[in-house]
Amino acid sequence: MTVLRAYRQLLRNGPLTRLLVGEFVSSIGDWLYLVAILILVYQVTEDPLVLGLVGAARVLPYVFLSVPAGIVADRFDRRLVLLSTDVARGLLMLVIAGVVFVDGPVWLVIALAIGGTCFATFFGPAIGGYLPNLVQDEEQLGPANSAWSTLDNLGFMVGPALAGILIAAGGLVVAFLLNAASFAVIAVVLWRLPPNVPGSTATAVDDAVRGAPAAARATARAVLVPIAGLALIDIVGAAAIGGLSVLTVIIATTGLGGGEAATGFLNAGIGLGGFIGALIAGAFVLRPSLVPVLAGGSLVLGAGLAALGYAPTLGMAIAAIAVASAGGLLVEVTSTTIFQRVVPDAVRGRVLGVLGTISTIAFAAGSFLLPVLSGRFGTGPVLAGAGIAVAVAGLVGALMAAPAARRKAGSTADVRVTRLAGEPLFAGVPAATLEAVAVRLEPVRVEAGEVVIREGSLADRFYLIEEGTFEVTRRPVVGAAPGEPGPLPTGLPATPAVEHLRTMGPGEVFGEIGLLRGIPRTATVTAASAGLLLALDGVDFLQLVNTGPLVGPRLLDLRRGAPGAGY
Repeated sequence: MTVLRAYRQLLRNGPLTRLLVGEFVSSIGDWLYLVAILILVYQVTEDPLVLGLVGAARVLPYVFLSVPAGIVADRFDRRLVLLSTDVARGLLMLVIAGVVFVDGPVWLVIALAIGGTCFATFFGPAIGGYLPNLVQDEEQLGPANSAWSTLDNLGFMVGPALAGILIAAGGLVVAFLLNAASFAVIAVVLWRLPPNVPGSTATAVDDAVRGAPAAARATARAVLVPIAGLALIDIVGAAAIGGLSVLTVIIATTGLGGGEAATGFLNAGIGLGGFIGALIAGAFVLRPSLVPVLAGGSLVLGAGLAALGYAPTLGMAIAAIAVASAGGLLVEVTSTTIFQRVVPDAVRGRVLGVLGTISTIAFAAGSFLLPVLSGRFGTGPVLAGAGIAVAVAGLVGALMAAPAARRKAGSTADVRVTRLAGEPLFAGVPAATLEAVAVRLEPVRVEAGEVVIREGSLADRFYLIEEGTFEVTRRPVVGAAPGEPGPLPTGLPATPAVEHLRTMGPGEVFGEIGLLRGIPRTATVTAASAGLLLALDGVDFLQLVNTGPLVGPRLLDLRRGAPGAGY
């Protein structure tokens, strides 16, 4: 329920939802393009070496341009950076489609593709700085990153398959045109989103670099140490994944004897595992501290790599690579969330640019070194060693990032935990339970005159009042004790007068009696002014009150005798 509710709250964030959907469409287009460009080059040259050189050439711009891209992302409106680069890439796709349509030279297509990659280097730092500014609260960072990775992996699963179908049916030109159309979709989405100009105030990191006082340098260390821990995890993980991208072919063809089909199955396992890992991350990133999640994800990734090296059958190899991919995505989502918590907005793009450069170099190094080592020592020992390195780096990096891995004090979730703990009816409920419940509270905006609960309706939710005032009324009854509901008399007029019972304001709660007693609502609560409520589903409320000794009976005692409280 927590994961579903977190995603449901994300859907209510219109700008963020539109960005995620738009980028998902763009991701599918990117995979269409990638498959098409590789097919085109191989069809024309029939030379695997040229194909490898094209793949390497597409990586080089990330080495040389990631840092400048980060500087641009920190100096200009990130939305416009994304918009302009997407428009440029879309236009290049149209030109490539035209060149392919007229059977132009393949070198021109390759040059245009490298130009598109140059523009693509600006995407990571810009989106990494922009997305955190669209979330409504720090609590949404983790679920937003999880949703992003989930859709990205879904694009990884859908895009290549769709590319194969479309290319077979309509040719390569169709793939390039559809990728151009996907850029048009995300451009329209970005045009309607709010701008994001990075903050211009000096940060502790900047002050420390310029020789600021000791206090500022200490603050900078509090930022730099966690970043170094995350960088360690990223570097070792990128090297391992880079090597795996090459070793997958060796494992499939030589180790398992499955040929190209086995390679495809293993890549499908990567996509499936990543999709599952991103979904799982949506639950774990809601925890107040992400240290166990980050370390656990690293251990899962390492274990999957080690198991893959010794998998005797294709089925076990697919399972192992899926486990590794799931662990890798859990690490990615968690690391991204911690990074967004600790790195100031004004320098986020530059830090991402530096990390992107280092990560790309590590990926390339792993792609070269692990296959070489595999040829000398065997695939099993090499992947086992890579798995151990990933696990150790994850544990060390998680400890270094620990100060930033806990949700900041004063966040909405912490405030809500304090609110719940301050309620006499929740005395004795464990703090961990209150934290779990805090993220399940759903904000509900109400307008003046809006009925929140109606007398006689099904009791389904418990409410805490954040803002506004609310009136409690009840139809007059005959033969009922004061403060207690009774049967409605016969012969009442069609529109009976109502009895005003009480007025409630911020800090008060209502709706619990119907849930505890399993009876319909016995009063009506109406908003006297515009306000904000925090709602908890009935099932979650009952689980909460059952965790503390005598919470339910205490709640009934607190309400007994309060006029109009029995609803």
